[in-house]
Amino acid sequence: MQPATLCYLLRPDAEEVLLIRKKRGLGEGKLVGPGGKVEDGETPGECVVREVEEEIGVTPRDPEKVGEFRFVFGEDPRMFVHVFRAEAFDGVPEASPEADPEWYDYDAVPYDEMWEDDRYWLPHLLDGERFAGEFVFDAEGDELREWDVETGVRELDAVRR
Repeated sequence: MQPATLCYLLRPDAEEVLLIRKKRGLGEGKLVGPGGKVEDGETPGECVVREVEEEIGVTPRDPEKVGEFRFVFGEDPRMFVHVFRAEAFDGVPEASPEADPEWYDYDAVPYDEMWEDDRYWLPHLLDGERFAGEFVFDAEGDELREWDVETGVRELDAVRR
């Protein structure tokens, strides 16, 4: 199972979250948080900083891991995703060959332009909760077939199976 990361930059005073429109790769055209695959010898925390810098030119300061998920496509356990949030960061988000960033109000997140699972866990991230879960899509990743999200998780890395 491929380890990966997602990072959601937040401006809590304005109640805004930064999303990117993916220009290529898995999820192309969808709105997501910046992130990507964990490289050999890299921790999820190191990965999330590197990926956010590469994708939008911003350096998250002290990103906090708040969630994790298993993603299954058909019968294929595809990814184990470490989800981070960061309220402090250096730089101004800029477009890159991989992503177009844009700020969204918490109450106006365009879930219909995101992965189907996001509507079940992103509100917990915005509320400052910790969570873990599993999402099962069809083999192509087009339809969410099953999902389970647990909130109030004290210890992460708990959903590895």
